Amino acid sequence: MFTGLIEGLGQLATRETRGGDARLRIAVGSLPFEGAAVGESIAVNGVCLTVVSFDTTHFAVDASNETLALTTLGRLAQGQVVNLERAMRPDGRLGGHLVSGHVDGVGAVAAIEDDARAQRWRFEAPPALMKYVAQKGSICVDGVSLTVNAVDADGFEVALIPHTLAHTAFGRTGVGDPVNLEVDLVARYVERLLDARAGDAA
Repeated sequence: MFTGLIEGLGQLATRETRGGDARLRIAVGSLPFEGAAVGESIAVNGVCLTVVSFDTTHFAVDASNETLALTTLGRLAQGQVVNLERAMRPDGRLGGHLVSGHVDGVGAVAAIEDDARAQRWRFEAPPALMKYVAQKGSICVDGVSLTVNAVDADGFEVALIPHTLAHTAFGRTGVGDPVNLEVDLVARYVERLLDARAGDAA
């Protein structure tokens, strides 16, 4: 599990194709990496991946064909900056919201507008995901926990403060760029419970 609070910015160093999937080597960059271990989980642009090897400056992960096809990882260019977060510790603060690292779909940046020192960002999202997006609810975009300010049938809007723009890959993201989306876990569980209740009543 993750919190959606980005701990550091890294870069895709190399991509090695392996029988249809890929091994990605990620430069640690500003991610605190003390005590790293093979088998631990790291979210790369919001995608939970397992560390298969590492050294002091890089770690390697395997991305399955499905992961490459259903997230933005298959489109990452060498040298592209990525958001990084190590799995949360049970004794840590939950400053964002509960994030699984299981991407629900790929959206895109639709518009960026200045709003005083902040910026308003609008994202397009797959129609199947929009029922899970609620005003003042939480959503994870490229691994970043954000609060939804506005929502309609086609997408949603968030506000990004200067700190977020400076300490995440959003500072290097533009209109039209694809983004990984993970909806709030609570919304999915509520839907499942309501479906089960409806089934029991039938």
